[in-house]
Amino acid sequence: MFDSNRFQRLQQAPLWDFALTFYAQPGVEQACLILQDSAEVDVCELLVHGWLYQHGLQASPRALAVERKARERWQQSVTAVLRQLRRDLKPQAAMNKDIAELRKTLQQAELQAERENLQRWQHWILQASKHNQRLTNCAISKQDVAQWLQSKLFYDALAFDQVAVSPERENVREALNMLATQLDRYERPR
Repeated sequence: MFDSNRFQRLQQAPLWDFALTFYAQPGVEQACLILQDSAEVDVCELLVHGWLYQHGLQASPRALAVERKARERWQQSVTAVLRQLRRDLKPQAAMNKDIAELRKTLQQAELQAERENLQRWQHWILQASKHNQRLTNCAISKQDVAQWLQSKLFYDALAFDQVAVSPERENVREALNMLATQLDRYERPR
C-alpha cells in the first residue's frame, strides 16, 4: 500500500537536507564510514533508506534493484574514483601544501558527486505513484530498524555474511545499530 499523505510530506523534504542533518548527528559519520569501508555499503543508498524511513515509506525490492544498478555505476565510475584519488594523496598532502590543496579540491568534487547521486535517487523516488509500486508504507518498530537497514543494504542474508567477516561483522552490526538509534531520534516530519 502507498500512502499519498506520506509521499506529499516526502516531496517537501529534500533528500540532500536530510542527508546533511542526519550525517551531522553524533556517531553517524563514523558508522557510515565503517559500513562503506568494511562492508562496501553505498552510503548514498543508506541515506535514501533513512530518508524514506523517516517518512514511513520504503522502496519496493523489485523497483529498487533496477535503480540500484544505475546508482552503483555512478558510484563506481565517479564517486569511488574521486575518493580513491583523495585517499591516495593523503600522505603526500601532509608534506606538500599544493597537494593538500588538490586533495581538498578532490574532496569537494567527491561531495558534489555524492550530492548528484542523491539528487538522482530523489528524482527516481519522486516519480513514484500509486500505480508504479515503487514505494510502499513502512511500519518498522524501533527495535527492528537495524535489522531492516541490514536487509535493505544486504539484500540477502548470505551477502551480509560474505561481505562482513569477523571481527568486521561485529563492527558492521554495531554501526547499523548506531544508525538505527539515530534514525529513531531524528524528528519525523508531521
